[in-house]
Amino acid sequence: MKAEKLIHLSRRERQIMDAVYRLGRATAAELQDALPEPPGYSAVRAHLRVLEEKGHLRHEQDGTRFIYSATVPASRARGAALKNLLSTFFEGSAANAVAALLDLQKDQLGDDELSRLSKLIEQARKEGR
Repeated sequence: MKAEKLIHLSRRERQIMDAVYRLGRATAAELQDALPEPPGYSAVRAHLRVLEEKGHLRHEQDGTRFIYSATVPASRARGAALKNLLSTFFEGSAANAVAALLDLQKDQLGDDELSRLSKLIEQARKEGR
């Protein structure tokens, strides 16, 4: 399954996937506890079944419990989500996204963070040539 498919999730499916990535492996009950305004247990199980059918999750059986884990590593899912964000809101431009982030956070960025960003930009310049 391609990581790009992760962008086509409902709000609750995304919350469940976020919890799976945070916990690594989890039972339905553990995931229910990790959700904001958690639905009932049977609703969580239904969402897990759908996420498995879509190819986002897999499970192992441990006695009577199913233990769920993601089929795509978090780093790939994160990359796919960022790619979608860039194309949807920033015309595919990383520079436009960074400019928007800097504008939102300019009052909260310290000298250390700004230096780190400058170093990352310089490194990108060197690697891009």
